[in-house]
Amino acid sequence: MSGCCTRAIALVGPAGGGKTSLAEAMLFITGAIPRQGSVQAGSSVGDASPEARERGSSTELNLMHFEWMGDDFALIDVPGAPGFAPDAAIALDVADLAVVVIDPDPERAALAQPVLRRLERAGIPHALFVNKIDQAHGSIEDLLVALAPMSAAALVARQIPIRAGERVAGFVDLALERAYHYEAGKKSQQVALAAHVKSDETVARFHMLEQLADHDDLLLEQLLSDEQPSLDTVFADLARETASGLIVPVLFGSASNGFGIRRLLKMLRHDTPKAAQTAERLAIRGDAVQLFKISHAATVGRLALARVFGGPLADGAEMVDGAGRMLRPGGLFALQGAATTKTPSAQAGAIIGIAKIEGVQAGEVIGLAGKVPATGFAAETPLAAETGSANCALAIAAKDHKDEVRLSTALNRLAEEDAGLRWDQDEGSRETLLHGMSEDHLSVALDRLKRRYGVAVSVGKPTIAYRESIRKPVTQRGRHKKQSGGHGQFGDVVLEVRPLERGDGIRFDERITGGAVPKQYIPAVEKGVMDAVAKGPLGFAVVDVGAALVDGSFHSVDSSELAFRTAGRMAMSDALAAASPYLLEPIAHVTVTTPGTATSRITSAVASRRGQMLRMTALEDWFQWDVLEVLLPEASLQGLEAEIRSMSQGMAHYEARFDHLAEVNAKLADGIVHRAREPA
Repeated sequence: MSGCCTRAIALVGPAGGGKTSLAEAMLFITGAIPRQGSVQAGSSVGDASPEARERGSSTELNLMHFEWMGDDFALIDVPGAPGFAPDAAIALDVADLAVVVIDPDPERAALAQPVLRRLERAGIPHALFVNKIDQAHGSIEDLLVALAPMSAAALVARQIPIRAGERVAGFVDLALERAYHYEAGKKSQQVALAAHVKSDETVARFHMLEQLADHDDLLLEQLLSDEQPSLDTVFADLARETASGLIVPVLFGSASNGFGIRRLLKMLRHDTPKAAQTAERLAIRGDAVQLFKISHAATVGRLALARVFGGPLADGAEMVDGAGRMLRPGGLFALQGAATTKTPSAQAGAIIGIAKIEGVQAGEVIGLAGKVPATGFAAETPLAAETGSANCALAIAAKDHKDEVRLSTALNRLAEEDAGLRWDQDEGSRETLLHGMSEDHLSVALDRLKRRYGVAVSVGKPTIAYRESIRKPVTQRGRHKKQSGGHGQFGDVVLEVRPLERGDGIRFDERITGGAVPKQYIPAVEKGVMDAVAKGPLGFAVVDVGAALVDGSFHSVDSSELAFRTAGRMAMSDALAAASPYLLEPIAHVTVTTPGTATSRITSAVASRRGQMLRMTALEDWFQWDVLEVLLPEASLQGLEAEIRSMSQGMAHYEARFDHLAEVNAKLADGIVHRAREPA
């Protein structure tokens, strides 16, 4: 590393925009790699995992670095698919500047809004890079008009295109007032500013200066006085207003052909804030490292991926967590895609892997030089309006029972690496549930489970927590009598069983008089009642039922706790069957966040899934986005995430929480009960 401080650039944007291709082009042009690979050919530095190669798109965070004109840069290539967004949430926050990579089609402009809102909320300076400009069919002007309502800060075009017929053949740099023609695989060549382009350039440049003058009174005075501002003034305003988040500069090019990449690199070199400004935004004071991801690499084991703030970090340096606990790292590693290289030190601003520091997690700040960090940056899950929740779930089980412990260990490691992934044991069904952001997200997790840890699993849909209750009160006797030599078994009880209000649960009480059932056997009767309600006559757990022990009889020799427990179970089971049992299903309160263009389709989809619309409101501060609140059976949630994303270019998502239990209509209930009784 040659510079005194590394600057970190995050590449973000919708899936398919070409972020990984842009990273590859930047690495090649700066000499970090000898030749430019491609995602399609499976030869890129990023997306090197088998899961990413197989899908042809990013499935995890990619970290890279390069040097350009004496300055050091770290790249954070963020997955664009919504299912992988939480994995990159904290990493994005440690970037000095984010480049939002989009394609030039104005019809796809709305895809950038979730990213732009996330960056604005976090206060991260950002720029737009319109990729694939050589494939553009619409105009840059139309694209910026479509994007403008989706950005709180002004979009400032720093270039205008030079066209040769329908093709973009070059650009005019509005700050320098210089024209360049693209040369495939080469540096763009400066050319004379043609007369037919000059008038467009004059108008566009003045508009750029007007936008800058909104935040610079001196520049505004110069423009009002028809004075030509100096280049130093223009460049200083561009850098200051970009770093402050007052403007969003817009550049364009083509990563696959190398068009516009050098111009982007020059902008990053001059306009990217220093790491100290990012530390201030994160409230990090002094020498510290911000952990943003845990990774388990095949060659070096557990790595805590981190950014260095303040002074440089040397291998073997003393580290202290927020609780004052001393940490002993096992080495520092530079990362270039999937490759890790041991390094003796890391300068301020660098992104590194720290090996073998146990007990730390993504989001923690670690102090250097033996000092407790002055602040703690709390890791957070992105807002629902930006990424959604881990709604998709699979029930999984190790195919080989001997792998059950290995499965738990592997799931813990996968969840530690990926903030969007979690797992738990369902108490009712006793299933192991793996939760993720999308079906593809879960598919990637299962692939990793098998490839990294060698654990093969069977996969199925999670069991829906159906319940049953009763409609009418019943009085029922249960008698257990058995004689088989020696002491027999005798228990006799009478139960009054009645329905309760929804949510009251299971209640048991006793109204025995005259010692019909001795007090020492009453707890056994209650256990028998609880045995019966664990699985009612329809095959599901019973809820909201009261049972009272009102009478019975006993035998001085043959009665026992076991006999009365059995009698209680028999009485309760018979009572439930006679009390008009009916089926209940869990209903979820679902909040769907969607672009307005998909609202009507999603509303119809919800209705077809037996959903009940509660209300619809506009998403505050977003352009043409809606929030739908609905009640939906939990059984209808399966597949909903994929369906609504397919209706909304991948942008809509939902959050769900249990709301109440509701009766299932008779025809549907018959089918559910029949399936539950079928042998596995």
